[in-house]
Amino acid sequence: MSDRPTLTTTAGAPVPDNQNSWTAGERGPVLLQDYQLIEKLAHQNRERVPERVVHAKGWGAHGTLKITGDISKYTKAKCLQPGAETPMLARFSTVAGEAGAADAERDVRGFALKFYTDEGNWDLVGNNTPVFFVRDPYKFPDFIHTQKRHPKTNMRSPTAMWDFWSLSPESLHQVTILMSDRGLPVDPMHMNGYGSHTFSFWNDAGERYWVKFHFKTQQGHKHYTNEEADHIIGKTRESYQEALFGGIDKGEFPRWTVQVQIMPELDAEKTSYNPFDLTKVWPHSEYPPIDIGVMELNRNAENYFAEIENAAFSPSNIVPGIGYSPDKMLQARVFAYADAHRHRLGTHYETIPVNRPKNEVHHYHRDGQMNVYGGIKTGNPDAYYEPNSVNGPVEQPAAQEPPLRIHGDADRYNHRIGNDDYGQVTALFNLFDDGEKSRLFANIAAAMSGIPQEIADRQLAHFDRVHPDYGNGVRKARETMTGREPAISVTSNTPQQAAE
Repeated sequence: MSDRPTLTTTAGAPVPDNQNSWTAGERGPVLLQDYQLIEKLAHQNRERVPERVVHAKGWGAHGTLKITGDISKYTKAKCLQPGAETPMLARFSTVAGEAGAADAERDVRGFALKFYTDEGNWDLVGNNTPVFFVRDPYKFPDFIHTQKRHPKTNMRSPTAMWDFWSLSPESLHQVTILMSDRGLPVDPMHMNGYGSHTFSFWNDAGERYWVKFHFKTQQGHKHYTNEEADHIIGKTRESYQEALFGGIDKGEFPRWTVQVQIMPELDAEKTSYNPFDLTKVWPHSEYPPIDIGVMELNRNAENYFAEIENAAFSPSNIVPGIGYSPDKMLQARVFAYADAHRHRLGTHYETIPVNRPKNEVHHYHRDGQMNVYGGIKTGNPDAYYEPNSVNGPVEQPAAQEPPLRIHGDADRYNHRIGNDDYGQVTALFNLFDDGEKSRLFANIAAAMSGIPQEIADRQLAHFDRVHPDYGNGVRKARETMTGREPAISVTSNTPQQAAE
């Protein structure tokens, strides 16, 4: 026993008895002066932080980004230069489920990456899909409400979900991916990741390029059917955590090929689609993906709460050579993600070790929660404001991005009227073989179970606009589930009529 460390209070004093409460006599009441008892109970009451409103259930690991390609003509970012190796952290998640939800649910998967570069942290916050349900941040809180619990029943509401989707035709692309085979990966290692948003690169010459990030799994794609997932959930609700942690623990390190699509800045004025619309992809025939490196996960967290639950990812974290774009959803998330962390973890959440940059940090933010290291490190207590003449940190003009050179209207395709929300979905649908289509129809029919016919008809009209076989396939699948005769397909609606 003498070789073991001494149990202490949080203030460092030795604890004489950690088994019995201090009482007034053998049968007397517990004494208020038993501070260690009060401390243990008080700490237990505060062991949880607010869970994320979205992406609450997550799994993560540490790893490395290695750059093997050469895109130095597009970006000055040091972490993306040939031969660069950058430590990183990845967190995967479901969108809708709470912290205790089952891993193997049909849902979009978050794919959040934090790169600890020599120039500060670069965060890439994306999903396992290249698009999203909405293109405008005004609709994001409402969309998330439909994915969460009904305020009266406290249960998920398929009616709310399909009502919103049927009134928002821009959701068709993401809905089709979600209800396809790729909507239910078996684990994080067997799915792709995407930055989803349009970001930008800029180089030493001050030239800007638009960029899309892709992370293609080297493990291959593997997916569950709904029936297989139900069986898995019946045995374990932690199947993703078990697979990711267990695989890395055994030395099976998953890898992803890192790719970028590059678009010259002024090409944004020429495309038939809005390249900043989160519901759209860039056709590979126009902007082919370029292999630039490999991402590998090779180390589990030593403490899940400290390193994965406390991890705070935000697209506001960029480094010189990487920038934003007019993508409306990205612009909103630059604020919303960091603000969520300030609420959830505290004002100075980036002082938490897992969020702390590897390079030195100098700023003038003062006081508040989690200010555990004093902010600026100039060695001069008088340097607490700026500008100052006492050798405090100053700005670096070389980190300034070049100005935007878009001459056209970047918002020209963002509104429903005149925006094609069907063409890219048709192209995706035509890539599916008969088996994939059959499973797509069955998954949608199951998800529509019990919703009002008016909402179902409105959504089916959208499927018809994508392809007659899409609408009819879902109708037949629904009739098979209910035992009724198939309804007649309506295929003559214009996109605007279908939206209404």
